Parts: sequence; C-alpha cells; structure tokens
Amino acid sequence: MSSELPGVGLLDLEPVVENFLHEVLDGLRADKKRLPCKFFYDQRGSRLFDAICELPEYYLTRTELEIMKKFAPQMATQIGPEVMLVEYGSGSSVKTRLLLDHLENTAAYVPVDISRDHLQDTANALSLAYPHIEFLPVCVDFTQPFELPVSTRQSSHAAVYFPGSTIGNFHPDEVKRLLRLISPLCGTGGGLLIGIDLKKEPHVIEAAYNDAQGVTAEFNLNLLHRINRELDADFDLDEFQHIAKYNQELGRVEIGLVSARDQVVTIDGESIEFAAGEGVNTEYSHKYEIEQFAEYAATAGLSLHKHWTDERKQFAVLHFAVEH
Repeated sequence: MSSELPGVGLLDLEPVVENFLHEVLDGLRADKKRLPCKFFYDQRGSRLFDAICELPEYYLTRTELEIMKKFAPQMATQIGPEVMLVEYGSGSSVKTRLLLDHLENTAAYVPVDISRDHLQDTANALSLAYPHIEFLPVCVDFTQPFELPVSTRQSSHAAVYFPGSTIGNFHPDEVKRLLRLISPLCGTGGGLLIGIDLKKEPHVIEAAYNDAQGVTAEFNLNLLHRINRELDADFDLDEFQHIAKYNQELGRVEIGLVSARDQVVTIDGESIEFAAGEGVNTEYSHKYEIEQFAEYAATAGLSLHKHWTDERKQFAVLHFAVEH
C-alpha cells in the first residue's frame, strides 16, 4: 500500500471487493458474457495502460498530448481562475500537469479514480510539484453519484477534466447519464473539459488496440488475473485470447477475450461454463463526431463553447459550460 504524504489524505468511497464480485458474476451469468472495463485498473492494470499510451500504434494519448501542449493556455482561459479542478480517471497525470501549469490561482485538485494505490501515487507525486494547490483525492466509481470533498481554500467554481477518451467506453445512454451526473458537480460558472476520439480510417483504429508487442492483450488478460487473485477464481489465462475489432456501423471498437476451448471456471465457489470460441466483452471504445457528442452533452445542460483538434483531426478536446 502506498504511503500517504501529510495533507494528501485519500477519501475512499468505494467498497471495491463487494462491487467487484457482484458485477463480475452478474456479467458472466448473462447470455452474452461481459466484464466491466472499470475493473481493468488495479495497480498493475494502471501501469500496463500507462505502457499502452507509449506504444507507436496507440495514437490517442500521443495526439491528445499534442493538442494539450499546443492549446493548454487557451483551455485554462476557458476554465477560468480559482477553480476546483476535478479529474476523472487520474491516470499518470502528464496532461494534467500541462493544464495545472496554465491555470490561474487553482484552489484545489480532486483526482477521482477507482484504483486506490495508483490514485494515491499520483496525488503524492503531484502534490510535490504543486505545493500551492490543495490535493483532495477521491477513490470512487465515478459512474455513480458522489459528493466533492470540501476544500479549505476558496474556489470560484468547479470544473471537471475528463481526458483520455475514457468516455468512449460507455454506451450512448450511459454517456448521457454520466454527463447528467457531471453537470451538477460543476455548478454555476463551471464546466467540463473532455477528450473524445474521432471517427477515422478503420485500420488506424484497429491497430491501436492490437499492438505488435502484445501489451494491450496483456492489459486485457490482466482483468482475469485480478479476478483470480481477488475473487478466488481459477481462470487459465493461456486458454483465453485477446480480440479487438472495429464495428464501423456502430462506430466502436469491440474488445474481448475468447475461450480457446470448452471449459468451466470457478469464481467464489460458483461455476461458469465457457464454450470453445465463446467471447467475453471487456470493453467498448466508441468513436465520435464532435457534433454528435455535443448533442449528447446538451441533454445534460452542457453547452459546447470551444473545441481543439490535431491537424489530422484524429482526436478532439471539448470545453462545455453549464447552461444557466
């Protein structure tokens, strides 16, 4: 367990084991088996994802970082001074640093993540780099309602920063629901800065999820490893294969694990049967057009004020303001 630094206490709102077991069994009992992608991010999973972000095929992080380096000053102006910045899915926070470097008189930074250890490590590292900002990390599943921690410093408004195109993991109805949860957190004068992956050539998209080094496959299989470790399961990782295909009609990458043979897996004493060739969906990654996503946000009372893209228009960062 990571050691906490003075002043960087972590607010833990997530009963991980109970939720993990319930959602895993619920998904594997379904006619079309599924596992929630939010559980990818234990400490090893978070580190593997950081490694994915460095891969040559994975254009998303590289392109978003390019946008942030070029336009962070404009984004900071859009967000405004004396903000409480709330980041969903804190990750390695490389892009967050670019934003914090340009925000004026930031009151507090609230990283929100489901991976407790990774979250603590991120908060500890950033607090050293930005001693003038109050750090209030929150361990929670942000797809559920939660309240922001109370800052000891005065802030004029809150802004949610949601980088990395993680929003693409959700179905359209789930996107709208999540945006309806985000909007009241921002409140009057607040806003949302969010990254989305844009629609483009299928071969470019598919390569990003099927890297030559096999890191994405290892990341996907790590979910089974975590279930084995934490939920008393007996998945044989050698008997499942990573698969990722782009469904152009639905505008999404469909990622999963396929059983190599007929087999029975035990989880917490319950037996789950897998047929040879049967797939388990672990993640979707939806790709958007800017106008399409703006329509979703409008249903949550969020109005698109500005957006930034790279020269090839592969990725976009959008700023929404809460409508009064």
